[in-house]
Amino acid sequence: MPKKARSGTTTADLLAYLYGPGDHEEHTDPHLVAAWDPDLPCPARTPERMTLSDLALLLDAPVDALRGPRPAEHVWHVSVRNATGDRHLSDTEWAEVATTMVAAAGIAPHSDEHACRWVAVRHADDHIHLLATLARQDGRHPRIRGDIPKMHHAARAFEARWELEAMSPLNRTARRAPATGEAEKAARRGLTEPARETLQRTVREAAARATDTTDFLTRLRDAGLRVREHHDQDGTLDGYAVALPGDRADRGSRPVWFSGRTLAYDLSLPRIRERFHPAVAPADLARAHTRIREAAALLTRAGRAEGAGDVAALGDLLVVAAATSPTVVRDQVRAAAAAFEQASRAPGTRTLHGAARAHFKASARALERAPQTARGGGAPAVLALLIALVEAVEAATAWHRAQEHDAQTRAAAQAAALLREAATLTGAPPSTRSSRTVPRTVQATPAAGRGPVVAPPVTAVPPRPPTGTHLGPGLGPGRLR
Repeated sequence: MPKKARSGTTTADLLAYLYGPGDHEEHTDPHLVAAWDPDLPCPARTPERMTLSDLALLLDAPVDALRGPRPAEHVWHVSVRNATGDRHLSDTEWAEVATTMVAAAGIAPHSDEHACRWVAVRHADDHIHLLATLARQDGRHPRIRGDIPKMHHAARAFEARWELEAMSPLNRTARRAPATGEAEKAARRGLTEPARETLQRTVREAAARATDTTDFLTRLRDAGLRVREHHDQDGTLDGYAVALPGDRADRGSRPVWFSGRTLAYDLSLPRIRERFHPAVAPADLARAHTRIREAAALLTRAGRAEGAGDVAALGDLLVVAAATSPTVVRDQVRAAAAAFEQASRAPGTRTLHGAARAHFKASARALERAPQTARGGGAPAVLALLIALVEAVEAATAWHRAQEHDAQTRAAAQAAALLREAATLTGAPPSTRSSRTVPRTVQATPAAGRGPVVAPPVTAVPPRPPTGTHLGPGLGPGRLR
């Protein structure tokens, strides 16, 4: 799996780290496995022929020869590793990986004699480091935009060919985790989580509840975030960025801004605008959970593009349900919404006109307009809503399984389990209208060209505990990934 590492301005310093003992003496036998010149001597194994200083000078030579301005950070650095349980690749195999990766990234395309200079250093069994200088030998700058996604695509071929664990995603649905430095900064400041996670959660809730762009930006500001708008040459809003008050960089001289796109793939302004749904008249909770059940039935029959839009709307509904849930179940519903997040991002194209999506959005608006209904209707009303949400999430689980979306299937199943826990916490049976003695099953039938398999039945209604039943110590929220 390729991962972008810290770039820089000093080739010699990075080489010294790669060939050195490491921060915790973790580097063993550092050596060269591949380079732009296949006959390049290894500084570790033939120091009489090549020193680290010599290698740094050779790598930097095209940068120093540039006639125009040189890049502010001319050192390109990427690590490539395989999974813990995989077999150890040989130096020859890692050399093939390195050559393919720098070609895919645009650093050194195959048969390009004037490409950038680069080296691949191995100092551990499970990974290599790629280092390149960002100046071609013909004096031009390389085109490396989208280098990491292209390298992930190349990595998939090696994973399949050598039967390694698949680590490189084919889509951009995974949650963007905070970098190590962000987590360390939060710890120094005594915060419970990095700023990125706080911003992700706040922006996602505002997006799920907003009815238009102005409402969305107002909700961000009302939540206490700093908001920066970006306008095109015509003055049209085409992007935004947010920052937490007090989160600053460069010795406190500037706020740390995150654009929506860098927070999550589905939090860019265009994707947020897709969520907007006209406000509806206040509706009671019964109508909301009826809509949810109808949407769940529709989702099981949805095609690939239509279903992708449906699960995105279901993700927003869970976010709104978490924000408006009674205190007794709020933690579980919030955990379910967080667990379902990746399931709301289906790979590939999506349409925004599905009937299930309309029902999910209308239900979210009903909860947003009448949040007291959920709290004032008592345990039976809350349980009826939770049962409807379980049915919808299990329909999404079956749909993802039929599409062979493994990561999304796991995320949806985890969310369903958390919602069942929330239903159990109400400690009351469902109303007569919603009560069932036989568990309902949800089944997704793939349309032609969509995924093979009809999903096995999944129970949609959680088991009903006797009145007054209390949870044991093992029934807390499931562990989130």
